[in-house]
Formats: sequence, C-alpha cells, structure tokens
Amino acid sequence: MSKELIFSGVQPTGNLHLGNYLGAIRQWVELQNKYECMFCIVDMHAITVQQNPKELLESTRKTAAAYIACGINPEDNIIYNQSAVSGHAELAWILSCFTPLGWLNRMTQFKEKAGKHKENAVLGLYSYPVLMASDILLYKATHVPVGEDQKQHLELARDIAQKFNHDTKTETFPLPEPLIMGVATRVMSLRDGTKKMSKSDESEYSRISMTDSADTIAQKIRKSKSDSIMGFETLEGRPEALNLLTIYAVLSGITVKKAQERFISSGFAGLKKELAELAVATLSPISQKINELQKDKTYLDGIIKAGAEKAAEISEENIKEIKEVMGFLSFQH
Repeated sequence: MSKELIFSGVQPTGNLHLGNYLGAIRQWVELQNKYECMFCIVDMHAITVQQNPKELLESTRKTAAAYIACGINPEDNIIYNQSAVSGHAELAWILSCFTPLGWLNRMTQFKEKAGKHKENAVLGLYSYPVLMASDILLYKATHVPVGEDQKQHLELARDIAQKFNHDTKTETFPLPEPLIMGVATRVMSLRDGTKKMSKSDESEYSRISMTDSADTIAQKIRKSKSDSIMGFETLEGRPEALNLLTIYAVLSGITVKKAQERFISSGFAGLKKELAELAVATLSPISQKINELQKDKTYLDGIIKAGAEKAAEISEENIKEIKEVMGFLSFQH
C-alpha cells in the first residue's frame, strides 16, 4: 500500500440513494485515481439497529453492486464487508480502553438517534464512533472522505489516535485527514428540505433510490416539495428550492449560483422538468447495472471475498504491531 490511503464505507441498510451517490460514492470514483482506496460495506455498524439477517445479507451484495455500478473498479480498489475482517472488532475494544466517556458523551449523533429513549439504546449505538475510529486506524488510513454530519466522528478518531500514541509513547497511528468534497456533501429530503435524505425515512418520496426506475425517478422529482414563491431570485429561507438547485448543479457540473440564474424566472416547474431529465440520464444506467450485477451472486461474492482477504492481510500486520505495543503475549507468525 502507498503512504496515502483512503478508507470509507456505507451501511448496507435499505437501498442506497441519491444522497449516498452525490455525497460519497461519486467522489470515491474520482479519488480512486489519486489514492490507494478501501471501500468498506460497514455491516457491523448496521446492526446498531436490529436487522433482518436475510435482508442484511442481500443488502451487503447490493451495496457492493452499487459501488461497482457507480464506477469503482474492483480490480484496483479493495471492496469488502467489515465483519469479514476480525481486526475491526478487535481494535475497537483496544481503542475503547483509550476513549474517555466524556468524549463519547459529546457525540451528537447518538443523542439524535437515541432520542427520548436513551436508556433503551444499545451500547453499540453509543460506542459506534469507537468502531468507526477502529475502521480507519486499523489500516492507518491517511484520508477519509466525510460529509458534514460525520466530521465529529473523524475528529474523535484523530483524538483517539493521538491519545493512543501519547499514552503508549509511540507513533503507531497517523492522524487521518478529512476530505470534504463538493457542494452536495449533504443532500436533503425531497419532502422536507431541512432534513437529510435518509434510507430510514418512512416516505419513499423523500429520496431517490439508486435502483429506482426512470419513471419512478421522474415522478419523485415532480412530486418533490416546493413553495409558493415565484422564481429563484432569492433562496433565503427556502430549503427545498436550495436543495433542488443544488442537486441540479452537482449533476450538471455547474455552481448553485449558475443553476439559480438558469431557472431564476422559470420557477419550480422548469427546474423539476430539467432536473428529472438530468437525474434519469445520470442514474438510470447505474440502476440497470446494479440490477444486472445482483443477478450474479457468484461474481459479487468473489469480489467481496478477494477484498476481504486483502484487507485482512493489512489488518493482521497492523494488529500484530498494536499487540506488541500493548504488551499482549502473541504467538502469531
């Protein structure tokens, strides 16, 4: 592996959507030409919420198919599922012994997801950021592409790495740097422009799934929430207008300002018509490719297995070093 290594991943829960594509996977496709890359399917993170085992298994394959369909080359990059490499869980325990509770208490995502039922939340949801840190540090990743909502978790990973190095008087871990790319790092719901597009939203019309048909994509955009203001002379206090213009801008490779100028007098009707055509042209080929790849489970399993073997090789070498630093008696050869 080269000195500069990228690690990133997506949970295999439900269908990947436009937010996953514009906020993460689309950037990964560009990054694969500049860095050594590991693209993980984080199935261990997924079980912080109870999953149907059969659905999780199929979603894992579907996520791998989406990675490939979007343009990630499995020959040049490591695509694998997190649970296939035991080092993730092993390092998570070690790092949890270096992570003060006060640091975890500051994590906003736990508070948002646990809500009013914090006492019933599982430990895994609370310690999720430590597992995320172990994902990154296990491979000594130097860069991590993150959206705004994950910046806090990456900062924690850096803090944990720094504390481990300080406490053990070593330079075991590099401090991973965030890569925040493009304007659409946070794509919002089509039904509520103040909320992030999410797989867990009850309404199918809140998101465009990567496996949606052309007709479904167009219909969801036509039915997306709009407001009563004519034109786009101003976007202040208009989250839905800003969201649709942002999606259009990113898909067409222009700035939001240029998109605003283009539709300034045509309003939502004109914007939705052109956005639907653009989204269909961009996403339909990906959707078709995902569906084709899903039919060949042997191929997908082969890609994931080969990726897991490569990941395990790196993991084992680093875990051996970490165990020596910790003073663990080990008989690994």
